[in-house]
Amino acid sequence: MSQPLLEVKDLSKFFITRRSFLGKPLATVRAVENVNLSVEKGKTLGLVGETGCGKTTVGRTIVGLYEPTNGQVLLDGQNVHKTLAGPNRMSIRRKMQMIFQDPYSSLNPRMTVGDIVREPMDVHNLGTVAEQKERVFDLLKQVGLNPEHGSRFPHEFSGGQRQRVGIARALAVNPEFILCDEPISALDVSIQAQVINLLEELQDKLGLTYIFIAHDLSMVKHISQRVAVMYLGSVVEVAPSEHLYDNPRHPYTKALLSAIPIADPIIESSRKRILLTGDIPSPLNPPSGCKFRTRCHFAFDRCAVDAPVLQEIAPGHQVACHLLE
Repeated sequence: MSQPLLEVKDLSKFFITRRSFLGKPLATVRAVENVNLSVEKGKTLGLVGETGCGKTTVGRTIVGLYEPTNGQVLLDGQNVHKTLAGPNRMSIRRKMQMIFQDPYSSLNPRMTVGDIVREPMDVHNLGTVAEQKERVFDLLKQVGLNPEHGSRFPHEFSGGQRQRVGIARALAVNPEFILCDEPISALDVSIQAQVINLLEELQDKLGLTYIFIAHDLSMVKHISQRVAVMYLGSVVEVAPSEHLYDNPRHPYTKALLSAIPIADPIIESSRKRILLTGDIPSPLNPPSGCKFRTRCHFAFDRCAVDAPVLQEIAPGHQVACHLLE
């Protein structure tokens, strides 16, 4: 494995939801806890899990929208959050960009598409007005839009076209890393594949590195070289995409993959779905030991006492489960 462009080390993010009269924390949401990830340059890491597992919180903390409670994020060896707190914060901002989930609310309705795409260049003082205008035209063509679309407003476009505008905006400052926060979940199924293909084409052409957050496990398999599975704020399994889908080892990963529908009706009718019992625990009061034990069919006494840590069970394949020790 080559040197990773992005490294996430023991990252935690807690939110204090209630304080006493004297300011002492009374209730804390442990949204993300001790997450470790890495992404090689020019590759894609898929981040999957149920709603509320902390995927988006991890992503927003990585790019600096949230301040981490513990841990650090390194981009090409540079500490992201320390740099953001110093005088050189704009340099790290240029290297990291984000494509948001909702193409409707992430674009300013009072600005034209051309101004939306050009705004990052203005913020970072990149080029003259004429150069910025030419760059906007080039970016719109790269994402499959026409240059004349730059004079229109977001409400004049479909959802897929708006997401293309968001992608063009993310590319405006030539970033090295892009966080894709569920960029296809708000789009029609017919448009999702087009956006995925566009992201892959841009990655091949520009050498981009992605973290791709999504619920659609089949789409994650298509775009990602490695996949990390999260449950209740923690990573429970990380593996190369083909290994994870062909040979999942964590009980939670097996349950998630069993929910993916198969197009062949004969195979679909004969396979067995793994159903999880019980509700997802609250991050305000997570279970002791293994967080998944309250829904796991294989839990035993040790699971209630010791929290499992990620351990390598095969080259590049890590699992946090006492059953595999």
